[in-house]
Amino acid sequence: MKTVLSWGHYPNVPQEAHVVAWRDGARAAWAEASRASGTALAFGNGRSYGDSCLAASGQVVQTLPLDRLISADWQSGVLRAEPGVTLEQILDVAIPRGWMLPVTPGTKYATLGGAIANDVHGKNHHVRGTFGRHVRRFALARSDGTQFECSPDEQPDYFAATIGGLGLTGLILWAEIQLMPIRSSLIDVTSIRFENLDEFFALSERLDSLHEYSVAWVDCQSRGSALGRGIFMVGDHAQNGPLEVARRKKRTVPFTLPVPVFNRFTLRALNELYYQKQQRGEVSAQVSYDAYFYPLDSLLEWNRIYGRAGFQQYQCVVPPVTAREATRAILDAIAGSGTGSFLAVLKRCGDVQSPGLLSFPREGTSLALDFPQRDAVNLKLFARLDAIVREAGGRIYPAKDAHMSGADFRAAYPQWQQLEALRDPALLSRFWERTTRT
Repeated sequence: MKTVLSWGHYPNVPQEAHVVAWRDGARAAWAEASRASGTALAFGNGRSYGDSCLAASGQVVQTLPLDRLISADWQSGVLRAEPGVTLEQILDVAIPRGWMLPVTPGTKYATLGGAIANDVHGKNHHVRGTFGRHVRRFALARSDGTQFECSPDEQPDYFAATIGGLGLTGLILWAEIQLMPIRSSLIDVTSIRFENLDEFFALSERLDSLHEYSVAWVDCQSRGSALGRGIFMVGDHAQNGPLEVARRKKRTVPFTLPVPVFNRFTLRALNELYYQKQQRGEVSAQVSYDAYFYPLDSLLEWNRIYGRAGFQQYQCVVPPVTAREATRAILDAIAGSGTGSFLAVLKRCGDVQSPGLLSFPREGTSLALDFPQRDAVNLKLFARLDAIVREAGGRIYPAKDAHMSGADFRAAYPQWQQLEALRDPALLSRFWERTTRT
């Protein structure tokens, strides 16, 4: 029996993985996993950061070997696949045929089942919403032996609860998604250096509606008049060019470092270096989709650079009316905390509604940062950030979370009770136990 961890390695709670290789063996693996305590949880490729992918019982059903493409209509772009298929596997077959994932997170190593369970979003939320908007139907197996198809018209309650439902409604056996047509696998990108947070909002208001993709890297160590400085990047699929699957050389972090690479001194230097790397105010280029969407995927096992204690990601979204001041307060709190993040992503989310009950994105501004796990420092900082987000009327992303209080979760996601009513009693995560029972 192998063990698995969440991507952030925090909390460090190894899970016993009961591997399922065939759809008709899923129930047997599930029954075996839940035999001792009565509950288990599905586990894909382990790309969730916190404890939403960790079973309360420590027993998971690993669906990664369920990685078969079942059918594809390359005229309409409708693809059906098993839940363990990774986004990379979908791209490998879809891009040469002129199709692209309509929504993609920052890693192509997430699975199809995980993308649905966490209702992932990407750089084009303002245009196409979340991944769940492009899910047509899926098959759901329950612990009572029932199995049924879910779509907006069939079992609509389970359809809504499963999208963004953190894997709690049943085991997804297959899913059907709608792909997006493209003419080239290249992306036309324009990068604009901005000097402070006000410039970010001005650029976002001016450019978001003109481009498919929009996102910014922000220097979370800057303060004063430079608070929130960074690089704004907009992109669109090229109208001409090859339809080629990207093949980048990959490197691997060979072992977990004894201490994290990032501290206040290295962070300040790295942020300054990255900001100054773009010497001109505006630069245009044409890059592969792989380099644009998945820059971190070229460094395998990059989570090891955070050391044995792991790391936590803090991702929040705050509504438009409070976004400017709340984001300013968050960045100021981080800059003065003695810690920080090199991977700091800032973007505005659109008003496109997800079909999922517990989908994270809402109209407003989202900020995502990775922090090395230092118990005392993170506890104090996250309490301050939580207060800012709470007062601003925002919320935290469950798929990335390992600390959110039950009170904050229940207030920010009032539809949690509808999910609880449809939750399969044989599925329970550490996140759900932590946020709904305390």
